[in-house]
Amino acid sequence: MKPKLYMSRRIPQIAIDNLREVFQVKLNPFERPATREELLQEVKDVDALVCQLVDNVDKEVIDAASNLKVISSYSVGYNNIDVDYATSRGIAVCNTAGVLTESTADLTWALIMATCRRITESEAYLRAGNFVAWEPLLMLGMDVYNKTLGILGMGRIGQAVAKRALGFGMKLIYHSRDINPKDLPFAATQVTLETLLRESDILTLHVPLTSQTRHLIGKDQLAMMKPTAVLINTARGAIVDEPQLIKALAEKRIFGAGFDVYEQEPFIPKELLALNNVVLLPHIGSATIATRTNMGIMAAQNAIAIISGLQPPSQINVLP
Repeated sequence: MKPKLYMSRRIPQIAIDNLREVFQVKLNPFERPATREELLQEVKDVDALVCQLVDNVDKEVIDAASNLKVISSYSVGYNNIDVDYATSRGIAVCNTAGVLTESTADLTWALIMATCRRITESEAYLRAGNFVAWEPLLMLGMDVYNKTLGILGMGRIGQAVAKRALGFGMKLIYHSRDINPKDLPFAATQVTLETLLRESDILTLHVPLTSQTRHLIGKDQLAMMKPTAVLINTARGAIVDEPQLIKALAEKRIFGAGFDVYEQEPFIPKELLALNNVVLLPHIGSATIATRTNMGIMAAQNAIAIISGLQPPSQINVLP
């Protein structure tokens, strides 16, 4: 008898096919996230769970899954999983680290360009029939070339974003734990968080969401930024204090912002939606065909490896 697996949302078919070679796979049949009640019910007798970032895999869910051996998340982030409790129960927790680095870096740059040059605002202006002639002061934005790019978190994605900045002749500064400038394949200056905030023309966030990084960018930090600065977030929404961001944007205390993630996702405050100096995307950082397919393959490989007693491609926790 094959072990059982529950998948809380359909992922690319190749990953499902790979899993079916090893598991009895049950899929959430709906084109929406599994509800809390569905998740608690479906994990009761499974050996493996393939979950999404929107699934709160907490103590209650883990306790409901008495046979669970592996939680394989279809994501890099895992702040939605109680990793410590899973570890105490001898359950492996895996993610898709490394697979979505380049596509997320590309999307970060799309937001940088769109925000600095007011691309979405300009397109809306044109589509509304307002473009009647070239104007010398129409939609003036911020240059990117030769500016200072500040990177908060110089991990895989932060470094991929930095490499793309080289073609724009940018000065690179960063604030990150345990990343020595000598270990980077490009020239970048390590600075304090305060210096990063004060000197960045464009500040992009690439840290995980933890108790230490929640609201790391708040009222005081936004006040340190240049009035011409742009803030980009493709990491996690709660790294930024959203109400304080809205105030800073509304009062033009920073030039603009580009966000792919939100504090209470998928809810986005109407006050944020009403602003024209922010570019808002629906969490599509990894949304390319190749990347989402590779994420699915790795999520499947992780679950299969654990159930087969092998080392998975990407395991977060160390089991006792």
